[in-house]
Amino acid sequence: MSGRRRVVQWATGNIGIRSLRAVIEHPDMDLVGVFVYDDDKAGSDAGELAGLAANGIVATNDRQAILGLGADCVIHMPRVLELNDLCELLAAGSNVVTTCGTFHHPGTVDPTVRNRVEVACEAGGTTLHATGSSPGFITEAIPLALTSIQRRLDCLTIDEFANLSSRDSPELLFDIMGFGRPPASFDEGRAEHLRDAFGPSLRLVADALSLPVDRIEAVGEIALALDRVEIAAGTLDAGTVAGMRTTVSVVSDERPLIRFRANWYCTPELDTEWELQATGWRVNVEGDAPLDVVLNFAVPLDLMAETTPGYTAHRAVNAVPVVCDAAPGIHTSVDLPQIVAMLG
Repeated sequence: MSGRRRVVQWATGNIGIRSLRAVIEHPDMDLVGVFVYDDDKAGSDAGELAGLAANGIVATNDRQAILGLGADCVIHMPRVLELNDLCELLAAGSNVVTTCGTFHHPGTVDPTVRNRVEVACEAGGTTLHATGSSPGFITEAIPLALTSIQRRLDCLTIDEFANLSSRDSPELLFDIMGFGRPPASFDEGRAEHLRDAFGPSLRLVADALSLPVDRIEAVGEIALALDRVEIAAGTLDAGTVAGMRTTVSVVSDERPLIRFRANWYCTPELDTEWELQATGWRVNVEGDAPLDVVLNFAVPLDLMAETTPGYTAHRAVNAVPVVCDAAPGIHTSVDLPQIVAMLG
């Protein structure tokens, strides 16, 4: 892996802004363009968007202008995958690292979608890789490392914990996620959403370990506040939803083999016996070399919203060199070399 990389940042939301900053500050990357969806950001200096000094790169919402840059790699972070944009970038000769989760397990991608992307990669001689922190780092890189010392795996459980008590976002917590609602009116649709988001990544690991997969299933649970509690976003009354747990499982021989559990809570004082920990991850490996690994986010709660976008953004930025050096096609964490950060 050698040579400077000419990079475009595509989209500048919470994660995209952090990625943009990392590219600007990277010792071996040159930012050549920024694509934005927000008209108010078009024409802005990229450095200033990232909270840094102006650098003369002007953000644009002109897709053709971005395609004409001939970037080595586009770091692709839209809220929703737009297949036409993705395929045009690949066909134009730019490799793509995306945080859209569709391509973590190419074998289960809709065949029509996969064929379009593969044709675009072939036309442009380019590579597509999907990554992030979750799914990605915690559901692929860490499990593959921990199972490298196993010869038998009984069950691998990834717990993700998020203490949302300091998240000052009433719309997100109350309107979108459903915290603070009576249990009878709570919509349990998130289980299916998380199955679609995390199932492909978990299946990738099972396939890499040559383990049989019967199906991917997801189950949601809720927990209620024991008392009235004030959080940064507002008030939760006693008896309303204050905790959520969704478990996505790779089922093999009618038992969970690899599991991801999202544990989101606004207070630890819940009417359940869930074993909660600080915001971060815990990975438990049951096998012939048992492991219990805790990865707490060493960040004060009031700085969590500001800091955590970097967990996803930096993984994508660090993947750019190996993606640029890979053969054309859709490549996963299993296909690519280990991602090593260039920090100096």
